[in-house]
Amino acid sequence: MTTSRVHITPHMHWDREWYFTTEESRILLVNNMEEIMTRLENDPDYKYYVLDGQTAVLEDYFAIKPEHKQRVKSLVEAGKLIIGPWYSQTDTMQVSGESIVRNMLYGLRDCLALGEPMKIGYLPDSFSMSSQLPAIYNGFGIQRAMFWRGCSERHGTDKTEFVWQSNDGSEVTAQVLPLGYAIGKYLPQDEAGLRARLDKYFPVLEKPSVTKDILLPNGHDQMPIQKDIFDVMATLREIYPDKTFQMSRFEEVFERIEAERQHLDTVKGEFNDGKYMRVHRTISSTRMDIKLIHAQVENKIVNILEPLASIAWTLGFEYHHGLIEKMWKESMKNHAHDSIGCCCSDKVHAEILNRYILADDMATNLINFYKRKIVDHMPAREGCDKLALFNLSPYARDEVINTTITIRAEEFNLFDEHGTPIEYFIQDQRVIDPGKIDRQIVHYGNYDPFIEYDIQIKHAVPAMGFTTLHIQAHEKGVKKVAEQKDFLLENEYYRIHVNNNGTLNIFDKETKHTYAQVLRIEDGSDDGDEYDYSPSRHEWLLYSDEFKADVTVKHEGFQSVASIMLRMHVPQDLSEREARSGQNGFVDVDCQVVLKQGSRRIEVRMVLDNQADDHRVRVLVPTPFVSETVVADNQFGLITRPTNDPEMAHWEADGWKEAPVPVYQLMNFAALEDAQGGMAIMSNGLREFEVISAQGNEQRDTFALTLLRGVGVLGKENLLLRPGRPSGIKIPTPDSQVRGKLVCEFTLFGFAGNHIDANVMAAARDNVTPIQCYNKIPYNAMKLNVGEQNLPLTHSLLRKDQRGAVLSVLKKAEDENALILRVYNPSESAVVEDAVQIHGGVTSWQAVRLDEKAISNDVDAESFGVLKPCQVKSFRFTL
Repeated sequence: MTTSRVHITPHMHWDREWYFTTEESRILLVNNMEEIMTRLENDPDYKYYVLDGQTAVLEDYFAIKPEHKQRVKSLVEAGKLIIGPWYSQTDTMQVSGESIVRNMLYGLRDCLALGEPMKIGYLPDSFSMSSQLPAIYNGFGIQRAMFWRGCSERHGTDKTEFVWQSNDGSEVTAQVLPLGYAIGKYLPQDEAGLRARLDKYFPVLEKPSVTKDILLPNGHDQMPIQKDIFDVMATLREIYPDKTFQMSRFEEVFERIEAERQHLDTVKGEFNDGKYMRVHRTISSTRMDIKLIHAQVENKIVNILEPLASIAWTLGFEYHHGLIEKMWKESMKNHAHDSIGCCCSDKVHAEILNRYILADDMATNLINFYKRKIVDHMPAREGCDKLALFNLSPYARDEVINTTITIRAEEFNLFDEHGTPIEYFIQDQRVIDPGKIDRQIVHYGNYDPFIEYDIQIKHAVPAMGFTTLHIQAHEKGVKKVAEQKDFLLENEYYRIHVNNNGTLNIFDKETKHTYAQVLRIEDGSDDGDEYDYSPSRHEWLLYSDEFKADVTVKHEGFQSVASIMLRMHVPQDLSEREARSGQNGFVDVDCQVVLKQGSRRIEVRMVLDNQADDHRVRVLVPTPFVSETVVADNQFGLITRPTNDPEMAHWEADGWKEAPVPVYQLMNFAALEDAQGGMAIMSNGLREFEVISAQGNEQRDTFALTLLRGVGVLGKENLLLRPGRPSGIKIPTPDSQVRGKLVCEFTLFGFAGNHIDANVMAAARDNVTPIQCYNKIPYNAMKLNVGEQNLPLTHSLLRKDQRGAVLSVLKKAEDENALILRVYNPSESAVVEDAVQIHGGVTSWQAVRLDEKAISNDVDAESFGVLKPCQVKSFRFTL
């Protein structure tokens, strides 16, 4: 009687980089690919080989062996070399929804140039699984998912095969790899060796299996092909006669699972439990310098560049798909779990940082190019420069804007296209050498200096569009006069007192909530590694209010600014902290808190100068809300999580691989609330938080937002919160102590009612989508030919209400002369009906999948129709 069918699938898991560099792995790749292809070409019994589900591996290979592209193509077309669907093996908790979508979009496009891709959401080693993955997979026509980490019985099943649903009802058939992707690595030929391994594995694999179809993946990290696999399989048949052994594709296993669909459990939610395998919940704060530029690049491409390029395209300019794909791919090389987790060697982290610097530079320059092209083609007004304001939100915004203009004048007038003067406030000014503006100026002997002015204005900008102001030199303008109010920041929504200890007391005028001692900074030990925070067994917590703060408040016309400076004397390393023998390290804090007129955003910018090792720094935001749950955004929606995990009381006794600390990820915001209103923390790259009790009791009411943590090793053994072996390997990584300056920006956002009715998700997108400005003057270092100056001074492409569906992206379609508009419903429970008004006349409107392929059009033109909870929808339209 057959007790199970064992499916052996040859594969390799290819970390492009880790403790080794990309170039080191590329050398092995060239060697391994030759062995793989030769075997597939010459051995008809060796039917399949899975190339780790990512096309970045092939991109690396073709860069060295372009002559083998046809050879690879032939094997893919024959169904022997199995590729895709990803570009890189993406992490699903650290990166945004658009990043995950582009990863699969570009991965599938790369695959289709060679043959058919593997249509499985294959993520064998990523740390945790986002609850929104089934919806993303379905958006690419994928109905199957395979992964390893994050499962436990707490999700509602003890089986390794189940149906996994997102909130909107999207679902995939899931196959968990309960012992990972490498249990069939380097299988020995001898009976004793096989029994020593598989006698332990088979019971663990068979017990939770519904189908008794067992996966034995034959591969490992950078593992070459196992040449004697058929000899091994012959021995397996001899020693396990009750089992069958066959070489299979993963798809064959899924076919058997789907035949048993009626017997499968259905589960929802994210997989983030470290009971049976480590998920590294606190990896979001390793190498915070890299994490911050990662989020900066994501937001810059998705929220600013792509919609700006879309507006420019509708005005007649080229949409630079090639440049945008290049910056995406530079970023996505960093999105694999080890790379974006930043659990790598220092040398690899330098490579990762350089890729982000390149992508950021590309995005910044292309944004400036599009702004310049648009403004260059507006009609000139004699004797005037221009200041164009670009709003990349789908609704009009009227808010305080900080920008810079450059002019050869001691005074100037600012007015709109109708001649109405615009009030402005000069925050700062400085003299600029004309050679910096354009070296041709000084080449012809003109050395008159320019003056660069930092100004503030408050002005309305139309939805998804722009408006233009004029600057007249040597003409008196309307200047805003600053008011003085001592240690108080106040606008229509808040009264904020700046305490002598550097904290804030915030009173919300609308909800009547008071938030006391906000921005208190906590410094504690970190005895962990690049994978996990873990406190010392001899913890010593220090707080910023124990040190003298230098506090000043300025009122600058349209905004008030509190400046808080202090030095926290902290232990210089773990040994000093554990012995409580001194505080010879320090963290300098230079904090600016900005409150603008008419804004619910309290903007915080903290510059930290870290000169200590082995510690974690968090900023605390106490609230009046004692809550058992906290809501945060994830990819295309929201997720509510417990503020405390009862398993923390007995995780070691229950045999967990690591403690289920209630430290969570956010993309753009997290919020606590009561019936009257709440407080959201809106992030600009800081993506790790916890809700704690600041008083040491069980009442969790205080946000703890991680600013940095410093560690000195890649992997470390026997952590307090993660006992046993090291994760990764134990090598020194001194750069991960994050010494030096780090700029952390976040926003406090009080709101009335609940977070859905208050449109907090849309406001969080606005927080990372500032109004863009372009100052056109008669000089440029880089010259462009200008065509007809026929563009309007004010323009709006489309408009929708702030309520309801939230804009994810506006971009040009990859293969058609049309635009793609993607929105999602942030609510976890309510459906919404919504629409958009597109200016200029819509000639076609078509619902499409995430891969931009058309689906049945069940909505009226310019309507999103009904969006289910956390549902994402995309539409293709032409003007």
